[in-house]
Amino acid sequence: MTAYWLARAKINDHDEYMKYATRVPGILEKFNGKILTRGGNRKTLEGRDYFERFVVIEFESMEEAEACFNSDEYKAAAQFRRQNNVGDNELTIVEAGDLTPTS
Repeated sequence: MTAYWLARAKINDHDEYMKYATRVPGILEKFNGKILTRGGNRKTLEGRDYFERFVVIEFESMEEAEACFNSDEYKAAAQFRRQNNVGDNELTIVEAGDLTPTS
């Protein structure tokens, strides 16, 4: 079943963030990851307006999404981001579909 990376970031250093961001597409490609949105216009409609960058990446399965995150290539990119205090980042993997119980 399709799965998505849902990422959001509050960027401290835009130049360093771009060094991280340019590394990611090649890594995603190895795991059949497809960028659905990265950056662009956004509007917070509810909750606090803290994060400034939102990213949605589609994978063919939860396993591929996790394998990408756990790959040596992505670990190195994420480590660069953390070591250089690029920003406050969150990443969640979510499987597609409405699994909310109906009763």
